[in-house]
Amino acid sequence: MTFCAAPSNGPMEATQGLAMRRGACPSLSTPMMTGDGLLARLRPEKPEFALRDLMAIADAAASCGNGILEITARGNLQIRGLTTRTVPLLSEKIAEAGIAIAQGLAIETPPLSGLDQTEVADAVSVAERLRVAVAAHQPPLVLAPKLSVIIDGGGQLNLGAVTADIRLRAMRTNGQVFWLLALAGTETTATRIAALEEAAVVPAVMDILKNLAAIGRDARARDIVGAVSTRWAAMTDLDLIAPLVAAPNAAGIHDLGGQRPVLGIGLPFGQIDVQRLVALLEALEILGATEIRLAPGQALMVLGIAPDRIGAAQALALGHGLRAFPRDPRNHIAACAGAGACGSARIDTRSVAQLVADTAPALLDGSLTVHVSGCAKGCAKPSASALTITAAPTGYGLVVNGPASAAPTAYIEENNMRTALEHLDKLVSERKQGGESARSCLTRLGADGIRAAVQQG
Repeated sequence: MTFCAAPSNGPMEATQGLAMRRGACPSLSTPMMTGDGLLARLRPEKPEFALRDLMAIADAAASCGNGILEITARGNLQIRGLTTRTVPLLSEKIAEAGIAIAQGLAIETPPLSGLDQTEVADAVSVAERLRVAVAAHQPPLVLAPKLSVIIDGGGQLNLGAVTADIRLRAMRTNGQVFWLLALAGTETTATRIAALEEAAVVPAVMDILKNLAAIGRDARARDIVGAVSTRWAAMTDLDLIAPLVAAPNAAGIHDLGGQRPVLGIGLPFGQIDVQRLVALLEALEILGATEIRLAPGQALMVLGIAPDRIGAAQALALGHGLRAFPRDPRNHIAACAGAGACGSARIDTRSVAQLVADTAPALLDGSLTVHVSGCAKGCAKPSASALTITAAPTGYGLVVNGPASAAPTAYIEENNMRTALEHLDKLVSERKQGGESARSCLTRLGADGIRAAVQQG
């Protein structure tokens, strides 16, 4: 993979636009100040990493940052603990390794695009044509930093659960491929706009982007849904288009067909020490791994390992403390960086997340995500969760069916968190009816039942 960061003329050039305000997007050119230094987010220009490329990034993170790498919920790579002096050095090291980092508008495709035989259409080629069109537009389009476009061919690890401003999803109708255009949301929440032939996809998206740029650099797709919905004649009843089948958790073994297994490895709560990562990558290379792709769900997708060795690779990943199995309870916990890493966070989110995994497994059956947030911003999961644990003035707040910014349903003193989680686990274990999920059980018990369980002595 070619990874080329723009050359830097000095420390100030690389950090002249620190991403300080909410809504900004950290990058090598505009790193974000956090509790443990500057944070840079890297979006690969192509889907794949050679193992040696990822090792080179890990080595650069060790020498320029604090040795912690993250994969975000959207599948981007983050390097923590940088300084104004080391950001230019990091940029140089990445350029020297020949690694190309995408700049500008985020155009995302599923991690296994081009490899997955269940895809309806090739999302990568459509994404590349859109990138070329955006780069060639004059004057350059000035867009919101976090504006995103998803182009989804519809394979196993589709991006239906990932929020985007502009969504395009391949579908087949009467033997012909169309692309469903939707705005502002996930597969289930976005507003469906039109079903387009492939030749119309890039012009349609460019039209939307130009309209957003004309409004201003803070404009998002939600601001223009009403206006856009009248521009294209519906070729079919959009409400009758079947939704995507929900993607499985990235952790575990996925079959691409033709004796080509892929191993999904999730980072524990999104973070890994670079030394542990390099050791893992070296061992996977011995087992035959040839390529790594980043995936939503804070995961690495490992390609190239033969079927008779994939089980050994899975066990190896588990031995390194990573999420390698679909039933790992940590798959169903979303946690932000937490106190120490983020200046806004007031709790050690990863310790609390591990406590949830250890003491409340009945909650983590896959029917819900427990969100652990260091503050009310809820960066790890901005949308509502069935259960959110967040910082409170004297310990923790528990939000039921809401985001981290909502008023807590119950307050838990710091020293009582383990006991509260044990009570909640017991409540769900004992009160679940036959075949009922944890989410359904909690919904039936309601906020009052949950509050009583966590606040009992």
